[in-house]
Amino acid sequence: MPRLLVFSDLDGTLLDHTTYSYAPARPALAALRARDALLILASSKTAAEMLPLHQELDLGEAPMIVENGAACLTPSEIDGRDTVYRKLRALLSSLDAPFTGFGDMSVDEVATLTGLPRPAAAHAKARQFSEPGLWQGDADQKAQFITKLAQAGITAREGGRFLTLSYGASKADQMQHICRQNAPCFTIALGDAPNDAEMIAAADRGVLVRNDHGPNLADFPIGARILRTDLPGPEGWCAAILHLLCDWDQYQKGAAPHG
Repeated sequence: MPRLLVFSDLDGTLLDHTTYSYAPARPALAALRARDALLILASSKTAAEMLPLHQELDLGEAPMIVENGAACLTPSEIDGRDTVYRKLRALLSSLDAPFTGFGDMSVDEVATLTGLPRPAAAHAKARQFSEPGLWQGDADQKAQFITKLAQAGITAREGGRFLTLSYGASKADQMQHICRQNAPCFTIALGDAPNDAEMIAAADRGVLVRNDHGPNLADFPIGARILRTDLPGPEGWCAAILHLLCDWDQYQKGAAPHG
């Protein structure tokens, strides 16, 4: 039988947008563990930011999709590599665009902007592969900026709060890589922002978690494979997972999942 793989965004999805707590999701997390599901955290956060949560959730050597899909690392693979990041920062300096990245901000500024405690904000600045930031120009300037980035092989993806720049890979790309390593598998993907859309669409079952704080996915096609939660954040995450696990249990008994 295939193994169940669950790919989850963090801020605004598994984690509350304001408090960063996953407490309301505990029942669903326990239900996944009881079924030996593999939970893969997929975020625009850095590996340094994600590791404490990964350890708190006792995810062992499960891979993490970090920095919006720019890399996929297990806890034992995390190191101080920043060659890609330095290359990205150098290009941004040459463009002189109205984009303010985390590398342009102090730890205190990142803490204020994100609501993170100062130590967590320092981890958020420990970039290795990508640069999140705020766009401060108009729409035409932004289009020109994104075109120049694309010519240099850099993608720009809108998240719940930030425009994140990275070389190439997306959360969906990393998800497919992990699926190949764990075949056969059945996948669920959950997210709340445009940078999660490709991952959600590529999963066997996708979940759009309600987002009241940023760009939403109102135009995302909803069908038999895709759910949209009524509740935001970890409350919606929990309800969706428990609902989909009913289908998974039927599948394990020999019946096809709904949809």
